[in-house]
Amino acid sequence: MKKKSYLNWSWIFMIAFIVLSILDMRFGLLGLICMTVPIYHALRGRGKIHCSHYCPRGSLLGNFLKNMSLGNNLPPYIKQKNIKNILLGFMLAMFSISLVRAGLNLDRIALAVFRMMMSSLAIGIIMGIVYKPRSWCQICPMGYATGLLK
Repeated sequence: MKKKSYLNWSWIFMIAFIVLSILDMRFGLLGLICMTVPIYHALRGRGKIHCSHYCPRGSLLGNFLKNMSLGNNLPPYIKQKNIKNILLGFMLAMFSISLVRAGLNLDRIALAVFRMMMSSLAIGIIMGIVYKPRSWCQICPMGYATGLLK
């Protein structure tokens, strides 16, 4: 039986996350769901099913950039394992530094999560316009990390 994909409408969660976080930064903590659910699926032996069936960011990029995208292919060197390792390491380092600086202050932790989510979304939008809409998905650190957990 084929798994049902929610990518047609899961973008609503990304928009809700952005709006709620702007209204009250504590909602930025909800971004941790986007960071942990793919890992949960991978640990349960489902591989990268989150990326192909559920991801709100991928849904947003795919649904809203299809008419704006230039449709170029992503250069092959960007998809190399070394680049993905560097990007994953950089994102983990930046996020870790933000969390350490936040201390135990929940508002600052929420801001760190929100910043990480928004910076990756901004990169994804730029890539989606220059290249194909879901180009970010090919180098997404969360998708890459779940692929490493096989």
